[in-house]
Amino acid sequence: MNFLKTTLLSGLSILLPLMLLWIGLKEIGGLLELMATPIADMLPGQHFENLTAPGVIATILIVCAAFILGLTARLSSLRNIGRNIEKSILFKIPMYRMLKTISGALVASNASDVDAAIIRDGSGGGDPCYVMEKHKDGRATVLLPWSPASFAGAIKVVQQSNLEMLNCSVDEYSRSLSQMGVGVEECMALPPAQDS
Repeated sequence: MNFLKTTLLSGLSILLPLMLLWIGLKEIGGLLELMATPIADMLPGQHFENLTAPGVIATILIVCAAFILGLTARLSSLRNIGRNIEKSILFKIPMYRMLKTISGALVASNASDVDAAIIRDGSGGGDPCYVMEKHKDGRATVLLPWSPASFAGAIKVVQQSNLEMLNCSVDEYSRSLSQMGVGVEECMALPPAQDS
């Protein structure tokens, strides 16, 4: 009986993560299809009807569209027009600024306005957080993430002097927080970030 129980539990410990990974990948494929639909609708013809691998085609369309937009963003005149449109229109749309901040932090962490940090608790420990905004009065707005949803959590205003800034990328930090904190040690072991 013990053999049956341990074998079954051992098999489940292998099977469940694989099943959850498969379900997650299917969900991501569905999201990619939804994201790529407007791009496909702009192209002439009926090339994207009844595809056998819509997730793969959606990924290719998104990568191509991102590359074309990246090329146009390298032209300073178009970049300035884009920034003006963003400031005057897009920043007024609810959630746009938050989504821009989060995606910028994950995709281009070297140009991000978000920083990885720890709020010190005075006893040598602390709470992992993202510094979303530094205030002129010496305080900062931080996001205290929930795990495994590393970009969801509570907002708090703290003194900047209580923050230990980390030198890892937001992508690395987010990944470690989504894995229940596994990897935070490596972020903390990097040489201290320079305070700006």
